Amino acid sequence: MFVPSRPLTAVLLLALPGSAIAGEPLHTRIDKHVTNGFGDLKKLAAPRAGDEEFFRRVYLDLAGTTPTVAELNAFLADDAKDKREKLIDTLLASPGYARRMSWHFDVVLMERRSDAKVPRAAWEEYLRGVFAENKPYDAFVRELLSNDGADTKTRPAAKFFLDRDLEPHLVTRDLGRIFLGRNLQCAQCHDHPTIGDYKQADYYGIQAYLNRSFLFPNAQTATAVIAEKADGDVSFMSVFDKNKKLFNANPRMPGGKPVDEPKAEKGKEYKVAPAKDVKPVPAYSRRALLADAMTSASNKAFARNVVNRVWAMMMGRGIVHPVDMDHGNNPPSHPELLDELADEFVMHKYDLKWLVREIALSEAYQRSSETPAGLDDPPADRYVVAVLKPLSPEQFAYAVMQATGHTDAERAALGPKGAGTQLDARLAPRLGPFRAMLGRGGDATADTFSSTLDQTLFLKYGSAVRGLLTPRAGNLTDRLNKITNPDAVADELFAAVLSRRPTADDRRDVADALRKTTDRGKTINELVWALVASAEFRFNH
Repeated sequence: MFVPSRPLTAVLLLALPGSAIAGEPLHTRIDKHVTNGFGDLKKLAAPRAGDEEFFRRVYLDLAGTTPTVAELNAFLADDAKDKREKLIDTLLASPGYARRMSWHFDVVLMERRSDAKVPRAAWEEYLRGVFAENKPYDAFVRELLSNDGADTKTRPAAKFFLDRDLEPHLVTRDLGRIFLGRNLQCAQCHDHPTIGDYKQADYYGIQAYLNRSFLFPNAQTATAVIAEKADGDVSFMSVFDKNKKLFNANPRMPGGKPVDEPKAEKGKEYKVAPAKDVKPVPAYSRRALLADAMTSASNKAFARNVVNRVWAMMMGRGIVHPVDMDHGNNPPSHPELLDELADEFVMHKYDLKWLVREIALSEAYQRSSETPAGLDDPPADRYVVAVLKPLSPEQFAYAVMQATGHTDAERAALGPKGAGTQLDARLAPRLGPFRAMLGRGGDATADTFSSTLDQTLFLKYGSAVRGLLTPRAGNLTDRLNKITNPDAVADELFAAVLSRRPTADDRRDVADALRKTTDRGKTINELVWALVASAEFRFNH
């Protein structure tokens, strides 16, 4: 009898065509998909980003902030061929990764809504735990969609529903957009007039999972929990139907089969019957079906949507773009790539950290943002030049604190405890003004940036930025004030703020400013501010 020398799962994976175990790692296959059919990439695409450009980019993407001067100098001095891979692994293992992902998915899931029923601190702590643990994405979403908010220890997971007041149409639309990549809003009243894939039956199939659910005791109570009735059906008709034909909808995912519901035995409809001040619990729960139906491997849209969103986070735009408009009239730029990413993601048990790592290792991700000579207006959806990404308010706040040396000073003040959660506790309270002023309507994957007058004034005069420039022990202005050589000032300034060496022109500008000034401290302060307020700092490139 043949006994395999490997576990059965490994044997099966070896047999899968195109699997990473069978041959090439995913990041190599990503590059083949991106370059397939484009032509001579050596002539048409940007070269690999230099170490400075890559270092800043990957720090912002994986840790949500910029590096220290010491970290930058150590990386630039390292001659190891695998130093980029090692850096990626180091960042993925750091507390910064969990913080960065919690920021990103907070905006994806909650779109900067007010914190009505679940406090922000509890929600952010929950998210950081999810990403620090590297909880599988399907398990994470099952928690979000199944939690009723009754247990105070796990209540933060119910925020997705609670802070939307479980409003039926709002929740239906957001389930479709955020977890399936399908903006079904126009299918509420009729089949979508221009998108054949978006049907009214799909919209109400999603809503049927939650039509019996409500907030108990009511939506106005800050401590409300999710309850459910034992009966109630969903019916709909098209506003364009002259015959006013009424349809019933059982719970189902778009493209899937309706749930075949059991008929409740009379008198046994509830485990806990409705009564005054008593939360009812039905014997059969439609809402209990939602989490498994959404995250099922048979629901292809679920994995397809999240890998597209992670790709957009890393690459500046989705393979399907916009990310919530996945339909036949808006085909993906690289359909085979999207399919392979989704299939591999499921095969790797919905491991977000693995997915981020593979994208970061690809040449497509590591390409320079400088357009090659002779290539005018390269198409963003071909990824031949790295897409400029505006920093999120959170990235910008932490990058400003790092660039100005505030983070370094706080770390030094904490001593041996100056890392991880202790340091974050000192920095996080400064996020509020940046979120309030720079938040962009909840769009975590915006590929354009337009600064408003209020934002410009915030950067120029606001205390949130200006207050970080005042010299204190260990911060940047303090360090620069102690350096006498103008070239050395430029070296430290540009490394700290822009994570690169200064050019000859940069050195000359700094030297001229210091030579002409009658107030050296004020001039240094203005030099730091000018770089922090620059477009080069405001974007990840």
